[in-house]
Amino acid sequence: MKNLSFILLLFVLASCSSVSVNSDYDKKVDFTSYKTYAYLKNAIDKVEISDLDKKRILRSIDEAMTTKNFTKSETPDVLISIFTKENERVDVYNNSGFGFGWSPFWGMGIGYNHVNTTPEGTLIIDILDAKTKELVWQGEGSGYLTKNTDKKDARIKEFVDKILAQYPPVKK
Repeated sequence: MKNLSFILLLFVLASCSSVSVNSDYDKKVDFTSYKTYAYLKNAIDKVEISDLDKKRILRSIDEAMTTKNFTKSETPDVLISIFTKENERVDVYNNSGFGFGWSPFWGMGIGYNHVNTTPEGTLIIDILDAKTKELVWQGEGSGYLTKNTDKKDARIKEFVDKILAQYPPVKK
């Protein structure tokens, strides 16, 4: 029974740390022609998050694009924009019923509710063709957020890396 509880705890912790990712793209675009990038500054400026978190996201995007052999340029092939949204996930746990040893009231059936809130966020990365200004690829990642500043860099990097792992798309 202890092993089952431990395995369940590991599963819950692993599922909390994951980032759910989706992407979509224009199937008529030749992504092999893109080699350089820049940020769509006016769109980045409108993102309603702290400047420090913006810097974390952009730094992570720079690292990911560099590993994909992209170069930042004044005359880019693609423009990158981001969008974020945040919400609170609310989980309510209801524990009620009869049973000896489960309650300080010994079998009186008095239960309790436990409410747990977790901040969740979504990061959307848009890639536009610089010449046409048309969206050619979009990636989205959703998962829990951390307010612990020591862990923010790693968590944001995880979001960006998992999203951009799907770029450029592999045509099937």
